Amino acid sequence: MKIYLDLIFLLNFAFDFLLLLGVCILLRRNVKMIRLILSSFIGSLSIFLLFIKLTSLQLFLLKVIISIIMVLIAFGFKDFRYFLRNLFYLYTSSMILGGFLYYLNVEFSYKQEGLVFYHQGLSINVIFLVIFSPLIIYTYVRQGIKLRNNYANYYKVEIYFKNHKPIKLNGFLDTGNNLKDPYQNRPIILVEKKVIKYNLDEFDFVLVPYHTVNNKGLLKCLIADKIVIKGIGERTKFLVGIMEEKIKIDGIDCILHQQLMEG
Repeated sequence: MKIYLDLIFLLNFAFDFLLLLGVCILLRRNVKMIRLILSSFIGSLSIFLLFIKLTSLQLFLLKVIISIIMVLIAFGFKDFRYFLRNLFYLYTSSMILGGFLYYLNVEFSYKQEGLVFYHQGLSINVIFLVIFSPLIIYTYVRQGIKLRNNYANYYKVEIYFKNHKPIKLNGFLDTGNNLKDPYQNRPIILVEKKVIKYNLDEFDFVLVPYHTVNNKGLLKCLIADKIVIKGIGERTKFLVGIMEEKIKIDGIDCILHQQLMEG
């Protein structure tokens, strides 16, 4: 069996560079390209470990050490948390890429008869790897950035009313929420009606006129004592608008107002 070391080395280098570049984009690291190239070169040297007689444990430990060196070369060391975050996302990216390619290889290379799998002669070749690996990493990074940007606007919220236990909610900062009452210029947060377990007739409220692209009317707003937004602080001058319909954001039952985040 012929082994083309130069081809394996180049493929390994390309995959390592792709993974490091993905981590760099996902975590928004400002590093020079030469650091990524040098780190990828160091990582690709690990293929020569296959020609050294090592136990599985020794091989695993050496690969861990090499990955640590790669992260330090590519991103440097600012503090331990910074280092661990870089290392974690490098492993996560490599597992996603490796797992996906393994799945495709099994899917196309093996035929199943019940619980028995056997090779049918078609395996992932170099061209396939070169084409699909960047697409897999691109999709992973794109979705990762989307999730990070989205979940960055998630906040734990507690709303306090007189003589009632606080209502704990998952809030979302919607920059499109510009609702204010025209009387005292108080910002309005929007809360699903179903999460307020108390009798709404017991609360003080005001009716605030609103106008959207498709609708207009009067919004029933409760007067609360205060709101505590985790990571932001405590606010008192605001209203709680009651929404009859469900908020169509994953896991969210409260829409926050930008003014509350500013103080």
